[in-house]
Amino acid sequence: LMAKLIEPRTLKGFRDFLPSMMMSREHLMETARQVFRSYGFSPIDTPALELTEVLLAKVPDGAEVGKQMYRFTDNGGRDVALRFDLTVPLARFVSQHAATLGTPFRRYHIAPVWRGENTQAGRYREFTQCDFDTIGSLDSGADVEIVLVINDLLAALQIERFTVHVNDRRILNGLLVELGMSAESATPVLRSLDKLPKIGADAVHAEMIRDSGATAAQVDDILSLASTTGTNREIVATLTERFARNEQAMVGVMGLGLLVETAETAGIPAGRIAVDLSVCRGLDYYTGMVFETFLGDLPTIGSICSGGRYDDLTGRYTKQSLPGVGASLGLDRLIAAMEQLELLNGAVSTPAPVLVTRMEADRLGDYQRVARALRSAGIGVDVFPDTKKLGPQLAYGERKGFEIALIAGADEFASKTWKVKMLKDRHELTFSDENVVLGVADLLRKLNNEVDL
Repeated sequence: LMAKLIEPRTLKGFRDFLPSMMMSREHLMETARQVFRSYGFSPIDTPALELTEVLLAKVPDGAEVGKQMYRFTDNGGRDVALRFDLTVPLARFVSQHAATLGTPFRRYHIAPVWRGENTQAGRYREFTQCDFDTIGSLDSGADVEIVLVINDLLAALQIERFTVHVNDRRILNGLLVELGMSAESATPVLRSLDKLPKIGADAVHAEMIRDSGATAAQVDDILSLASTTGTNREIVATLTERFARNEQAMVGVMGLGLLVETAETAGIPAGRIAVDLSVCRGLDYYTGMVFETFLGDLPTIGSICSGGRYDDLTGRYTKQSLPGVGASLGLDRLIAAMEQLELLNGAVSTPAPVLVTRMEADRLGDYQRVARALRSAGIGVDVFPDTKKLGPQLAYGERKGFEIALIAGADEFASKTWKVKMLKDRHELTFSDENVVLGVADLLRKLNNEVDL
């Protein structure tokens, strides 16, 4: 009896990536790698599967992410789980290998993570994170450098309008001390303040009183600080005067001042960085500077690159102090934004710009010879696998997004020439066999200057 066919399908919350989407994803990831490496950040990788106690060590009791873990008992009877982010594995990694790595240690990590959360538009149970961090330095210069990396990363991706919003948790913490509020009240205050862009000042005001136990007057002071406006230098000057006698707050103010001064001196374009005292990041483990990045053309899409300083990253794994600062690029959110901004070439599903067509069955060696010569010149080539009529081969080339097709039949082989067809406009040129590689390379250079590929 014939076996029953199994319906090909993916699990809820998971997805396949077709070649055109993977081309875009790989381009983004390769660009990110180049930027990270240019700053001296080294690649690392960690196992997808960790001991559950290792992952939960950095998760507060009852936290939603702890409930979302893919957790099970393996064949050895161990309680294990898939990693839900790349930060907790980093904490375990540097605690385990600190003696070998040395500090400061700069790392980047681009890898999938898993969370069993309810699916919604743009949110999946398997997604890729793109993290970069500096471990082992308390100096504000490390914080500033992370912001510079964010700027260079988005600029390298040819995103022209974006702003990195920056604040420092120590300023708010210093204010809470001034207001006579307890350390325990800081967490609910931060969580409420983090919702300011979504629910507005009135709702935050009410929630903060309810959850933190603050008085209306105390909440007014907190929201007044968060709404401070002006140029970066004006805000830093206002904060310097306001917190001159508050040592904790002034550490944060001085860090923001260093960032503003360094960005100007280093030549970061005006408007790329904004001191924004409403930014706080809702996660508990941030202890200093925090940042969120918004696209000028798509402000409603949310932050596409966020992070901050965390000075107790490894406290559950080692007694050694290993402070850190870093950020995570939201790869899937950024791709969605770039699609809306038409910055992706979604019609292309081949990494090779050149298609070599096959007209003569007995000339495979010649077709492969010219393909190898082009590849030696750094040009990707797809040799059509079958010998068939030219029309279907050109249709394949147009559907896949090739830029150029090389054509040679009996007449071309007799005259030692190649026809070169531009697939977008069907324009055709002829090159001699000895000049075809240089000719194709020149055509591709011109296309790259005219079109963002």
